[in-house]
Amino acid sequence: MLLQMEGITKSYGNVTANRNVSFNLRKGEIHALVGENGAGKTTLMRILYGMESQTSGEIKLGGKPVSFGSPTDAIRHGIGMVHQHFMLFPSFTVAENIVIGREPSRAIGFDRKAAAEETTRLAKRFGMPVDPWKRVGECSLGVQQRVEILKVLYQGAEIIILDEPTGVLTPIEVKELLAAIKELARQGKSFILISHKLGEIMEVADRITVLRDGEVTGTVNASDTGEEQLSRMMVGRELVQLGRSAAALGEKVLEAKGLTVRGSKTKPLLDGVSLNVKAGEIVGIAGISGNGQSELLQVLAGLLQPDEGTVELSGQDVTGASVQRIRGAGLAHIPEDRYLWGVSKEADVTENGIMGHTGRLSKNGILRRGKARSMVAEWVERFGVKTGSLDTKAQHLSGGNLQKLIVARELAQQSPFLIAAEPTRGVDVGAMEIIHAELLSKRDRQGAILLVSSELTEVLKLSDRILVMFEGRIAGELTAEEATEEKISLLMAGGKAVG
Repeated sequence: MLLQMEGITKSYGNVTANRNVSFNLRKGEIHALVGENGAGKTTLMRILYGMESQTSGEIKLGGKPVSFGSPTDAIRHGIGMVHQHFMLFPSFTVAENIVIGREPSRAIGFDRKAAAEETTRLAKRFGMPVDPWKRVGECSLGVQQRVEILKVLYQGAEIIILDEPTGVLTPIEVKELLAAIKELARQGKSFILISHKLGEIMEVADRITVLRDGEVTGTVNASDTGEEQLSRMMVGRELVQLGRSAAALGEKVLEAKGLTVRGSKTKPLLDGVSLNVKAGEIVGIAGISGNGQSELLQVLAGLLQPDEGTVELSGQDVTGASVQRIRGAGLAHIPEDRYLWGVSKEADVTENGIMGHTGRLSKNGILRRGKARSMVAEWVERFGVKTGSLDTKAQHLSGGNLQKLIVARELAQQSPFLIAAEPTRGVDVGAMEIIHAELLSKRDRQGAILLVSSELTEVLKLSDRILVMFEGRIAGELTAEEATEEKISLLMAGGKAVG
């Protein structure tokens, strides 16, 4: 056995994140680690990577006990970790990011040519092509993910931990990454894969270990199980299959006409986009990242001024209006980037939960703290947000638990119009079930929802109409009845839907 973690327990005061967890890894194996948000997956891997120390238990490499006081120790022992949020320098080139800390040098300093050559050799050897001279900030997210993996391979990693590696990738990039992981495993590299996407896990993993509430509920061979069994092991119950009734359409809540954002490039970022969303419907937007979806959402939410076009919300012209005014006109917004636009990391759970709600929680200008805490506590329970207390700072919550808090906060606005951008990014299957049910419930109560998701299955499952974006334009529109993954994928690539 290449790696053994035996009886690992990790406690933070009265909170136990891992309880007597045992986990092992074979050479050339892809071993997936799954569980609900807050189940202890990331904590266990942080211990393995030297970012935390266990309260009790032992780690063995090649049968010999080891102890890591830092990530540097783990790297020295051949363990690398690719984090959920990339740790790259956007202004550096691909090669500079890969060799950082172990830069090839010459008499007068850093040898950039040697770094580029080393990167090219490494990329060719492991079948992960990159341009060594390109700045990382100009690379797609899929290429940035490759750079992160090549970086740990350059450091000599034999064991690679991947934390939610496909969370921000397009379907095409996901396929490329999974193929690369399988090829690396064939070459003898060993992977620990943390993911909530059970379909991807079933495609790539050899074995799967499930954690629930910090304990192992079982380890199974991927060939001997299925998604339903894994879901039961993760949440401890059967998941409910959602049904979607026919839409009962009302008046137009949102109407956007001719929205254009020129940007600094030759082609506009947003090119004459027009759309509407009616009460009682979910309109889904699909498209490969970088085709104008982000700019559209930012214009609608007041985060970006359009160069041309108009936006009406609930009959009010809110073109170019402030975020405050647009929210006052009836907008709630689950943002695509929870850290950039969704929370204040330094604020606690209660403070983040009441953002946008302070008006109705105040009396004579004084915040009613008891009512605020009670309201947030109810959301925490309903959406299964795992947190030590309501006073825990947002930066200490897992990404999935933070997402659940934001979704709960925005749904509680009871606004006529909701932008739901990547609403289930990084959440577990149980939370996904709750969020999907809440979105459909809002729609059935005559709410108007604009759904943007990189998960085509989510768009197909929830949407009454689907708009596909390509190069800043609406490339096509499909009803729920006529939409298929194949038709949407064709439109996403700039083709035309047929049949």
